[in-house]
Amino acid sequence: MTTAGTHRTEIVADPDVPLVRITREFDAPPAKVFRAHTDPELVARWLGPRDLEMRIDHYDCRTGGSYRYVHSQGGEEYGFRGCFHEVRPAELIVQTFTFEGMPDGVALERLVFTDLGGGRTRLTSTSLVDSFEARDAFVASGMEVGVREGYERLDALLAG
Repeated sequence: MTTAGTHRTEIVADPDVPLVRITREFDAPPAKVFRAHTDPELVARWLGPRDLEMRIDHYDCRTGGSYRYVHSQGGEEYGFRGCFHEVRPAELIVQTFTFEGMPDGVALERLVFTDLGGGRTRLTSTSLVDSFEARDAFVASGMEVGVREGYERLDALLAG
């Protein structure tokens, strides 16, 4: 069995559509990984890079709900918001994602929680944007660091 923190995060820019696909396995059952994505107290403990502080303004993870949170560092703040379009416990989250610094750049995100058996989960996240230029800017923004560090923090949270 792979130990926490040793799973590889795969980030792929699709060549045919303006989409980024992130795949990651976790040593926890789908219900536990799902809860870490839906409980605002847990989300605040793992989402994003290690060197940013996180404040959740609201986080209502249910079909029809919405969220807003802020990452901050050294007096700078970065706001993010969106709506939850479909939430199915331990299976699926479909949401929008907007970085408030680029309010026209709305992504449609789909998170699929796959039960691998043996208390393990594969999370597949896709982010669809409106152009290849927007997708490439998203990838170039440094999001990879935040995703990888966030998932390492999630590994620790799930193991605890």
